[in-house]
Amino acid sequence: MQQKATAAELFRHLSAEKSDLYRRIMDVFAAAKRQYRLQLRPDEVLAEAAWPDGAPRIEEVNAALAQLTEWGNLESQPDTARVSSLADFYRARFLYRLSHGGEAVEASLAVFYQTLQRRAELQSVALEDIASRLQALKHLLDTDPVEVDVGKVHPILRDLFAVFHSLAENAQAFMAGVARSLELQQAEAGTVIDYKRRLIEYLDRFLGDLVRRSESIAQQIEDLSSRVDSIFLLVAEREARDAAPDNEQDQSYEKVTRWRAWRERWKGLRGWFLSTGNAPPQVELLRARARSAIPQLLGAIAALNERRSGRSDRSADFRVLAQWFCACGTDAEAHRLARAAFALHPARHFSLNPSGDEEPPASTSWIDAPPLRINPRLREYGEAAPRGPLPRIRDRSAERALMAAQLAEESRQVEAARQRLATGQPIRLSEFGELDPHAFGLFLNLLGEALSEQAHPDQVVERQTGDGLLNIRMEPLDPASHARIVTPAGTFAGRDHLVTISSTYEFA
Repeated sequence: MQQKATAAELFRHLSAEKSDLYRRIMDVFAAAKRQYRLQLRPDEVLAEAAWPDGAPRIEEVNAALAQLTEWGNLESQPDTARVSSLADFYRARFLYRLSHGGEAVEASLAVFYQTLQRRAELQSVALEDIASRLQALKHLLDTDPVEVDVGKVHPILRDLFAVFHSLAENAQAFMAGVARSLELQQAEAGTVIDYKRRLIEYLDRFLGDLVRRSESIAQQIEDLSSRVDSIFLLVAEREARDAAPDNEQDQSYEKVTRWRAWRERWKGLRGWFLSTGNAPPQVELLRARARSAIPQLLGAIAALNERRSGRSDRSADFRVLAQWFCACGTDAEAHRLARAAFALHPARHFSLNPSGDEEPPASTSWIDAPPLRINPRLREYGEAAPRGPLPRIRDRSAERALMAAQLAEESRQVEAARQRLATGQPIRLSEFGELDPHAFGLFLNLLGEALSEQAHPDQVVERQTGDGLLNIRMEPLDPASHARIVTPAGTFAGRDHLVTISSTYEFA
């Protein structure tokens, strides 16, 4: 028995009166489809379904199966396998299976729930997979550029773009909702702080991998761009051989269509790691968005703290304060507690009196001090500014220019320090010679990050800096060795090491 149903009827079981019963039954059929089971009997559905409130009667299951069949989600046929008598033959027994429309509904619901529950990820492993597959493709093309083995190239390209598709989708989801403001507003303070710590570590690790791998991936894409068109044509020809015959389109048309699809995927991959026209690569936008996620999270935490600080139970505070007063041993302790609790301390530093009289010291008691004359305007408006025209706007262009020059000079000195240290060649600490303050400050930061990874003094450590710009490797030398670095602030001395500092990007 097969029913033709519209799309609206196929989804009717989601809003029907017994929608929970219908969904439990359809979950059983979806699981059977994944297990390659063709059809089910009503008693099997009753036994395999998850019934949180107890299993219903078999008559209810039969009625629900009949209704789902009428809506088009299921197909039924007479069950004659268990017939042992003529009476059993005339009794209504059916086998049920998912219809074509029912399969489409279950697939769409699965995608819907998966999309709702999916958490955006920054996939460092995907960057590694993309780099390895590009390297494998380049190796195949370099090994035999004349006779390309399409059977080996085709699966590499499929894996490459499958990984890239997952990376792009997750990155877009991350950029769209990284703040998670709703979850942060409903979470406890301890949970938010723990999440902030883990998110910062997560972003730091991804940004390091992104800086380290994106440049090499871009270089591999650039090297392959001149040769991929011919490869895509061979792959499209291989795919077109499996295309089903069509009366209107021949195999050559199918070949051209698939070739254009491969070229479009490659264009998307280039746009992610290489600049296209005036637009920056998508990987740079992702890097900027990941960096901005940290201040967004900090802002959400500040809002949470501000909201939490606005709620206070004054009656509970006063009850606790009363208990503290009862615990005081003497009147002097009670007076001291009162002064601390109600801020009964002198505030003569406000200098509210406009007269030239000498102000009493801050230790003067309010009882012994002369009265303060408060301007009525201050009481009414919260300010005592005199009436009259506003002061002229001061021209601060000279100060801004001076600050810009100082920032430029500081940036130049920091960049010079990086070029001074990040040579990429191993050098002993004793050979550094004299360092200026900027170079020595950068060296101390690098040394601190490297030593944080060292478990014992003789361990060789290698670490990338938190900003992903420099890489430092330190190899301890003989314990009796000694190194001295002279700086304007003094002399830095200690055990000699072989240090290699390299940059992860090319200096301009």
